[in-house]
Amino acid sequence: MISYDKNKKKLSFSKMHGLGNDFMVVDCINQNFLLSSCIIKKLSNRNTGIGFDQLLIVEKSNHPSFDFNYRIFNANGSEVEQCGNGARCIGLFLLLKGLTNKKKIFLSTQKNSLIIEFLSNDMIQVNMNKPDFELKNFTLLKNFSHKNFSIELFQEKLMCSLVSIGNPHCIIKVQTIKNAPVNILGKNIEKNILFPQGINVGFMEIINRKNIKLRVYERDVGETYSCGSGACAAVAVGIAQNLLSNTVKVTLLGGQLIITWKGFGHCLYMTGPAKHIYDGYIYL
Repeated sequence: MISYDKNKKKLSFSKMHGLGNDFMVVDCINQNFLLSSCIIKKLSNRNTGIGFDQLLIVEKSNHPSFDFNYRIFNANGSEVEQCGNGARCIGLFLLLKGLTNKKKIFLSTQKNSLIIEFLSNDMIQVNMNKPDFELKNFTLLKNFSHKNFSIELFQEKLMCSLVSIGNPHCIIKVQTIKNAPVNILGKNIEKNILFPQGINVGFMEIINRKNIKLRVYERDVGETYSCGSGACAAVAVGIAQNLLSNTVKVTLLGGQLIITWKGFGHCLYMTGPAKHIYDGYIYL
């Protein structure tokens, strides 16, 4: 018989994923836990821990306009502002755990807010707010717009576009994502001096005005199977530059998302699935 240290606390969690972007999801409404970056790093390890791209936490909201507070931590323990795939998983988690029976959920985040709506056929839509092409506080660059700018890398100029979807993204248009140097360029751009807080890097292949393919190197994580905010960022850049239609299918390594944006002054919407894998607990 296995015995456990009575001084250790039992933490219940769910493992979930959005198109292969996987999460450990924790209810901090009915559990009182403060997870340090050291513990998060251990839990995220895929060989000796639970393994995940991000840890998602749901808390009570202190504001009457919101149903819950939603927090996101990368595998290295750093807290980040946004995670689109995570938002869909948080919505499904809240329903599965009986924390809400609403079909429309209002969430507060570290620096913004989200509206999650449950559609038919198990699809979940997230209002990701208005894309921000100014990237205030995210970059040292000045006076740039939604148009392309060049960044010097390996003694060559690389054309990029910047946008924030609650978190910062650098979008690079490529001929084909299959051979794109995602890890080499992603790693170097992510930690570039121009981006003091780091940046997510997306590699977009435009198939036609209604379809793109995308690979994303996520800040503090590396390349993932899917990145919801990255899909939103790529489509926002494409629409702002009049390269894409107002509704676009984004094909990522882990599956497809539908992104809709009517243009400047309007909120952007992301639609896709979320999956519950299993429930578990661990002693900390």
